[in-house]
Amino acid sequence: MPSEQLLVIDQPGEVSLQPMAQPDRPEEGTFDVEAVYSGLSAGTELSFVKGTHPHLKNGWDGELGLFGDGPVHTEFPVRQWGYMQVGRIVASRVPAFAEGTLVAMTYGHRSHHRADPLAERTVPLPAELDPLLGIYVAHMGPICANGLLHAAAELHGTGARSLGDGVAGMRVAITGAGVVGLLTALFARHHGAAEVVVVDPTPQRRQAAESLGFTTLDPSDGDTPTRLKTRWRHRPGDRGADLVFQCRGQADTLGLALRLLRPQGTVIDLAFYQSGADALRLGEEFHHNGLGLRCAQIGRMPRGLAHLWDRERLSAETIALLRAEGPAIREHLVSDLVPFEKAPELFADLAGRRRHVLQAVFTFSASA
Repeated sequence: MPSEQLLVIDQPGEVSLQPMAQPDRPEEGTFDVEAVYSGLSAGTELSFVKGTHPHLKNGWDGELGLFGDGPVHTEFPVRQWGYMQVGRIVASRVPAFAEGTLVAMTYGHRSHHRADPLAERTVPLPAELDPLLGIYVAHMGPICANGLLHAAAELHGTGARSLGDGVAGMRVAITGAGVVGLLTALFARHHGAAEVVVVDPTPQRRQAAESLGFTTLDPSDGDTPTRLKTRWRHRPGDRGADLVFQCRGQADTLGLALRLLRPQGTVIDLAFYQSGADALRLGEEFHHNGLGLRCAQIGRMPRGLAHLWDRERLSAETIALLRAEGPAIREHLVSDLVPFEKAPELFADLAGRRRHVLQAVFTFSASA
């Protein structure tokens, strides 16, 4: 393939590689990155490929926090997408970032990137860390760590000081065993959860969870809430999960997550509902058990904690998890290594439901 290429969504259902201009020497204050790995976040990225992402259809007013009829900011062709990159600095005019450094960034699916470190996050990777696992450091890992931070804030408010404050000693359920669900499960166990049960309808994903040491339940196999609440008793009339992390973007799964909770428990929601959640029923368990629902998206830290917790700290927590669980994550989460030139074919297969992946990673010649 040409030495510099960019992955582009030309229109719904069509993904192609396009040539990029050969870079000149970087300007003062910038550095050049050569791609090594680029991870695929299937849920978010397929929503762009399929044309279902709300940013493609509705204007977003960042001041009001509302979708509406204003100008649409994301249009086809989509050229900037993807947020799980590892690259090597090949030329630098920034004293803080030396040539040869491996870094985690969010510059999208491309073979080369010119970075301004004052405008975009750059996380140097420790020398002992498997570089492939660096795809989780800049954004995906912090997404999951932020879920635990929201759980801690639910219990301790501004007094939360550790990711373990919301899960230590707790019985935790995870609905959805994609990458977000499995990383969140690993974070919960790493930070002292008494037990973690993973619920997912896909056999391959349950197998991955079991290989990581988790108990799993198939929601299509009997009455999952009854099974879990029979297993987890607190006191008479008080059964179920202390906490559920909802990590699958389906309305029925959110409904299931609510049904797994003990009375006055909370769902921490990390899912992305591309089609909304029209089928969600809030007149039953949600109302009668006094449940809570908290959206934990990476764009916001819990109120009152942002001065203590930023994405840099969440990336540091991700690196700590990868140090502890790295070999297992590499073996059981990373399901597909795909040469970058094959990326359009992979997206076509995924969009057409001809292939299932857990974590696909695009590889470049620099990764050899």
